[in-house]
Amino acid sequence: EVQLVESGGGLVQAGGSLRLSCAASGFTFDGYAIGWFRQAPGKEREGVSCISSTDGSTYYADSVKGRFTISSDNTKNTLYLQMNSLKPEDTAVYYCAALSGDYYYTCPHRPRSYDYWGQGTQVTVSA
Repeated sequence: EVQLVESGGGLVQAGGSLRLSCAASGFTFDGYAIGWFRQAPGKEREGVSCISSTDGSTYYADSVKGRFTISSDNTKNTLYLQMNSLKPEDTAVYYCAALSGDYYYTCPHRPRSYDYWGQGTQVTVSA
């Protein structure tokens, strides 16, 4: 059974940092794209960042470029999202998700593309 469990969310002041983790079980990252998504109250879920296990290609939403970094530790089957210079508009529930397949030069960043989802972790950034 595929499971994704996020952790690391919390309350932080604007300008601060958080590192989210997503522990995966029931599959390995090989042959998957894995990503981070977020959903703020009253808004649609949006892609934040993703990484392809095929060639390591990454995607970042324009709103987080230069501030967030996605990485994975395949030995631990864990995905990370380092979030720096956080802004109040980053406040949302953050989800990790996985999609089987080989992706070159990019990775899918639309939520509807993904098959497996975690339960989410809340990130709140105060002004």
